[in-house]
Amino acid sequence: MKIYKVVPLMAILFSACESQLDLSPVTNLTNATYYKTADDAKAALGACYAVISNPDPNLDITTTDDAIPFLTGAADRPLLWRYDLTPSNSLISSYASSYSGINRSNIVIDRLPGITMDEELKKRYIAEARFLRALHYFTLVQYYGDVPIVTKETSSLDGLEIERSPAAKVYDLIESDLKEAEAVLPKTYPASESGRATQGAAKGILARLYLYRAGTTQSSPFWAQAATKAKEVMDLGVYDLHANFADAFALTARGGKENIFEVQYLTDVRGHSLGRGFGVRSAPIYPGGGAGIARPTASLFNLYTEADKRKAVTFITSYVYNNVTTTLSITDPDFTKAISFQKLWDKSAKTNGGEGTSRPVLRYADVLLMYAEALNETNNGPNAEAYTALNKVRIRAGLTPLAGLTYESFKEAVWLERRLELTFENNRRFDLIRTGRLIQAVKAENSFNRNALIQPYHVLLPIPQNDMDVNPKLVQNPGYK
Repeated sequence: MKIYKVVPLMAILFSACESQLDLSPVTNLTNATYYKTADDAKAALGACYAVISNPDPNLDITTTDDAIPFLTGAADRPLLWRYDLTPSNSLISSYASSYSGINRSNIVIDRLPGITMDEELKKRYIAEARFLRALHYFTLVQYYGDVPIVTKETSSLDGLEIERSPAAKVYDLIESDLKEAEAVLPKTYPASESGRATQGAAKGILARLYLYRAGTTQSSPFWAQAATKAKEVMDLGVYDLHANFADAFALTARGGKENIFEVQYLTDVRGHSLGRGFGVRSAPIYPGGGAGIARPTASLFNLYTEADKRKAVTFITSYVYNNVTTTLSITDPDFTKAISFQKLWDKSAKTNGGEGTSRPVLRYADVLLMYAEALNETNNGPNAEAYTALNKVRIRAGLTPLAGLTYESFKEAVWLERRLELTFENNRRFDLIRTGRLIQAVKAENSFNRNALIQPYHVLLPIPQNDMDVNPKLVQNPGYK
């Protein structure tokens, strides 16, 4: 109650003395008082890493043939799964967050040149910001196609209404940023700085970019570029596969030899929720109980042979609680009995959503498979190097090496291996789109009465309605209302 008696007096005092006060903020940071020191530069770059673009797995697994969402509760998930898709669906909202990340990168790129600090460190920070900006734009162009290009810091409400640029120009910007980054970034960092963008990360994402741009055109020059960049990553001598597939996702693997770039978390401090979230619904083995957001399809689960060591790492098929074993099913419609994803489950987490396992953005296995696919395309069939790269992934999984394949059968073998190896890592949708197989794959996966309404225009998501509303110069993608 005493607070209310003080407030009027304070108002009178401030009113009487206002003309004599220096009203510049003392404790609040502004653009005028910040971006002055090396510590400011480091903090600004840290803010870029805090919003790394790594979308909700729902956008990957439930828009493809890999998963079925829990069919009650949040209505937007089954609508996304069935391609009954509108610009108001909440699960397509990565558009605004990507531009938030882009603006943070733009701030570093624009502001750091004016800071007096170690010049080599400054160049590295700017290169890291360019790499992160490229990641955001790559996410945007893959999901939405043509998008506005913003390369300067947004410092006011002026000039926010920007038209979409052609996807080809967005790709050019991504390529430019990554090339500038790879020329500056180091091969490795001390353990205390694990998780930062490296030269290998820039080269690897460039390989992915070229693979995506090559699409279904066998004669595309991007195939050779993809092979070159993937080989450059391999030749760095920094990366390799863990002997055991499970070790690639272990807590001890953070910053390890297989994770070229990853989003790092800290158990029970700043975790993700992917273990519990995509775990067995209501199962008491997770803090707070499993959420069961989505379950794997039988068509995915049954692709793994019993010899494939990745199967037990990727899926949970039973669990024990209070000495009682619960066996799970791939077909039972009861989500509390559904085989579920466990690839990124941190079993040591004690808090709801506290998992600290890293979320992979680019693993060495991905680079090997990109290299194998690109060589097959450039040579109109697999050569010895292509087999070596593909079989390195297969042998680690406990599978027999392949040999004697045609151009077509080798390509399909790589596609299959990518699905089995990279499940739940935000790759399936983009692989299906770039190879022209999305519609076919979605229509073929009709379990649980999916009856997807997918059309050719669905290879792009709609621009979220909120973003359309705030920028009248945006034109919605064809097919959406």
